[in-house]
Amino acid sequence: MRLLTPIIALVFSSTIAFAQTPAVKSPSANNPAAPVAGANSFTEGQAKSRIESSGYTQVSELKKDDNGIWTGSAMKDGKKVGVKVDFQGNVVTR
Repeated sequence: MRLLTPIIALVFSSTIAFAQTPAVKSPSANNPAAPVAGANSFTEGQAKSRIESSGYTQVSELKKDDNGIWTGSAMKDGKKVGVKVDFQGNVVTR
C-alpha cells in the first residue's frame, strides 16, 4: 500500500497537469510566418474570441480549413478584412 499511494498521486497530478494544458502555447504568440498550418484545437468560439481580443469586431463566416487554420471576415478601423487564426493563436489578415 505504501508504494501504491505515491503512484496514484503521480498519475493523478499528471492527469490534472495535462487537462490544464492550453490550446495555445503562448497567448501573445506573434509568428512572422503565420498563419502556421497544424492541428488546431480551438473551437469556433475560441477562434472568434481570439480575433476579437486582437481588436477586430463583427467577426463572421469562420470556417476551419484542411490546414487547421480558422478563416473568416471581420471589421477593423472601419474596413472589412479577411482574418485567419492558426493553432499557435496568431491572428493575421489576408
